[in-house]
Amino acid sequence: MKVPLSWLREHADLPAATAHEIADRLTAAGLKLESITSVGHEIKNVVVGRVLEFTTLEGFKKPIRLCRVEVGEAAPRGIVCGAVNFEAGDLVSVALPGAVLPGGFEIASRKTYGHVSDGMICSEAELGMADSSPGILVLPGDTPVGADVAILLGLRDDVIELEVTPDRGYALSIRGVAREAATAFGVEFRDPAAIGLPEASGTAFPASIADPTACDRFVLREATGFDPSAQTPLWMRVRLSRAGMRPVSLAVDITNYVMLELGQPLHAFDRTRLTGGIVVRRAEPGERLTTLDHVDRELHPEDILVTDGSGAIALAGTMGGKETEIGDGSTDIVIEAAHFSASGTARTSRRHNLVSEASKRFERGVDRELPLVASWRAVSLLAELGGAVPGTGVTHAEAYVAPLAIAIPAGHPGAVAGVPYSKETVVRRLTQVGCEVVDGLVEGAGEGPHGVDATGTVSTGDLAELLKVTGGDMLTVTPPTWRPDLTDPNDLAEEVMRLEGYENLPSVLPPAPAGAGLTEAQRLRRRVGRALAVSGFAEVLAYPFSGERDLDNLLLPADDARRRAVRLANPLSEDEPFLRTTLLPGLIKTAVRNVGRGFPDLALFETGLVYRPRPDAPAAAPVLPVDRRPTEEELASIAAALPDQPLRVAVVLTGEFERSGWWGNGRQADWADAVEAARVVAREARVELSVQADQHEPWHPGRCAALYVGDTLVGHAGELHPRVVEAYGLPPRTCAMELELTRLERLLHGPVRAPKVSAYPVATQDVALVVADYTSVADVTAALRDGAGELLESVRLFDVYMGAQVGEGNKSLAYTLRFRAPDRTLTVEETTAARDAAVAVAAERLGAHLRGT
Repeated sequence: MKVPLSWLREHADLPAATAHEIADRLTAAGLKLESITSVGHEIKNVVVGRVLEFTTLEGFKKPIRLCRVEVGEAAPRGIVCGAVNFEAGDLVSVALPGAVLPGGFEIASRKTYGHVSDGMICSEAELGMADSSPGILVLPGDTPVGADVAILLGLRDDVIELEVTPDRGYALSIRGVAREAATAFGVEFRDPAAIGLPEASGTAFPASIADPTACDRFVLREATGFDPSAQTPLWMRVRLSRAGMRPVSLAVDITNYVMLELGQPLHAFDRTRLTGGIVVRRAEPGERLTTLDHVDRELHPEDILVTDGSGAIALAGTMGGKETEIGDGSTDIVIEAAHFSASGTARTSRRHNLVSEASKRFERGVDRELPLVASWRAVSLLAELGGAVPGTGVTHAEAYVAPLAIAIPAGHPGAVAGVPYSKETVVRRLTQVGCEVVDGLVEGAGEGPHGVDATGTVSTGDLAELLKVTGGDMLTVTPPTWRPDLTDPNDLAEEVMRLEGYENLPSVLPPAPAGAGLTEAQRLRRRVGRALAVSGFAEVLAYPFSGERDLDNLLLPADDARRRAVRLANPLSEDEPFLRTTLLPGLIKTAVRNVGRGFPDLALFETGLVYRPRPDAPAAAPVLPVDRRPTEEELASIAAALPDQPLRVAVVLTGEFERSGWWGNGRQADWADAVEAARVVAREARVELSVQADQHEPWHPGRCAALYVGDTLVGHAGELHPRVVEAYGLPPRTCAMELELTRLERLLHGPVRAPKVSAYPVATQDVALVVADYTSVADVTAALRDGAGELLESVRLFDVYMGAQVGEGNKSLAYTLRFRAPDRTLTVEETTAARDAAVAVAAERLGAHLRGT
């Protein structure tokens, strides 16, 4: 909402405060400031002139006039002008040499089209009154020659733009903002809606409401004999432009002006184009409507329509129909002012992707008492500015709406804020909001089963709880009709708090409850993040969304469980409508973005949830009532509809893992680094990771490792498939790892116990085993560990050889075995026996034998 301060000051006696000071007060009152714009302050030396005569210059591609213009000086000035929408004797705005126009544009005498132009005749756009204009600005005939145009037209102003939240619909009007400004400065507020209404004699155009859930008040007034050639006065055009609306024609401009002033959207119908009586109803199957934007729309059965004998003539609260719009020859006008359903208007607007100034206001809630006032204000302006004759009758169709009464203890706002507010303060602030406050509990207030009943009143049980907590006297509060967002005691408490000043609320930290610190699972997650960071990986946080294209790029088979994904009801992008079932797409896209920006050497990791829908889960979670706590069965039904959400960790590596430099060549990241990242994670979980060859998309079928802890599969690691690399545009030989932390968390068994450290020396034994070349290193390592017994401290592979010395189809694996006893120094015989036992187990399981034997 753009609010010109000159307009605001008409309804609030604001002090001589700057625009920033006023904006600060409004912000403190809870209205969000978007911007402050100063307009017209740079304009100077622009005066009213009279065109005495002009000569059309020949030989140019467009009409050019050399004008003699009187500007109140001794001699007329000669000014060259390219506009043709004026005649001799017309009054125009003239920028004299030395003048400054909006944007810092300076005017000087200069030669153009073969003549000296001693100034410039200005258009509305050049004066900052409009974004564009077809010709120069022609002023009314009674305008004094030589007068300052900026002062005459009120061009110097400040405009405050507010971002209006859904609960502050009243602020989409000068009336609403002026009330807040007057309250903020403690000055008088003059309500523009406080006008006397004439006594109605009869009805205007017939109308009725067929669906009270769509509209509960519908008002029509007529104006006849309107002069369609009448122009919108300059002051109204300036105000509309400053408020962000484009002037169109007098009749339309008047409806927009009243809407901006009061907050009540209006619509003007051409009386001669209406047939039969007007009915407000829902759409019928197959109905269509061509709206004012010339779009033919297929209507939905829930759309709210304004109809006559011919069918739909307007989308209620959103946009009028083309067939009944005001035209250049319209003389008889019907003004509509109504109170349409906020939710119904919002759904209609979104369904048709049609957001209008009217729909913005109706969906936030419009004052139900405004239609009679706003319609008369519009008809009066049609009479005053367009020569129309107001009709003596008014059509007023209405569905009864019970008034809302809220019972609240006087001490409740203070209890919520943590600041003691006196009863007088609470009453004063609620009255400033526009509420009617009655001391005591009025009969009927406080009835209802659970907190707020159909009329919004608070239940007796809830009142008892409030009184128990807050104490104090009871008040019965009736919110104003322009505040439909005030429905319960907490809403009223918020009003008191914001007007008293949020800055005055104390900042008190709640006491921290005693606890046992982090759980083992939480500690594991932190250790994993730190360990990967120390290992050279950088953590990223990707969006948890994916699309069908990602699943295709990962080469996932049609029956892969990762293709069963939860679809979002309202996705941010239709390209990514699913909750992710794997962390890899987000990590890969982050890697692609960095590589594309010149960072080819990457080691990234992410820890996050994936979402796996259960095969037996219901299609949708049940929608539960909000007037009570859900039962255990209802909570269980919601939990059953939720997908499994295991925690995973994944890494992606590209380019050099060990950087090259003056110290020597680096090393490219390969599948072993991805496997080692998994081992880093496993070590933090204090488990031994077993690695086995596997084939699992999206990894290379010959360079993919399955990661096991015992018999439990916890993840995969290796080099990505070349087709996956190509699909995403990754560097060749990109590697990745994904491991499920949730499965590791289940293996945790209490706090870690420090190992016993032996003070005795270590004994080492090297052994080289020859095995078939298809034998897994992990299997050989496990066999040695199992065979060596309790004295074995560690086993490390330090060499792999394949060649003629071990025979075709074989390989040699050389290990260092470290032995240590906790209570003695080991003898050579003990370590040799342990080594031989380890070799024997490897020979029994895998057919291994010592190299050279």
